[in-house]
Amino acid sequence: MNTDNYMELIFPATSQNEAFARVCAAAFAARLDCTMEDISDIKTAVSEAVTNAVVHAYTHQKGKVILRGEISKNTVTFEIQDFGKGIEDIQQAMQPFYSTGNSEERSGMGFTVMQSFMDRVVVRSQPGHGTTVRLEKTIPVNSMEAAANVALS
Repeated sequence: MNTDNYMELIFPATSQNEAFARVCAAAFAARLDCTMEDISDIKTAVSEAVTNAVVHAYTHQKGKVILRGEISKNTVTFEIQDFGKGIEDIQQAMQPFYSTGNSEERSGMGFTVMQSFMDRVVVRSQPGHGTTVRLEKTIPVNSMEAAANVALS
């Protein structure tokens, strides 16, 4: 895949950085001809992935999260990586309502939310070494822009 643009941010795995990650992802994706709904979807999915890293990866220790973004044509991809405890069973973790957190505070819907708002969600994890969540969304090409490009050809 030919990359048009990319970015990488590294920040501490703290809850106050969840909003920071949302805003950075939205600003990065805005280069594409996104609707407000597209931006909202991206912010929500990235926020869920970062929240998972903050809440589940580093239970009793400090850690870091890496947010990577890539734009290729009209597809934006984000990777959220942590170096925490990892996920024992990814299939089980991706089931709705499954959570290893406090059941009164956590709904277990993080991966389901990510899948609802993005076109593709891929999770790679190795217990004891961390997790990487890859989120992809293709932004439809604006029909007026497409018509202008055809006219210029």
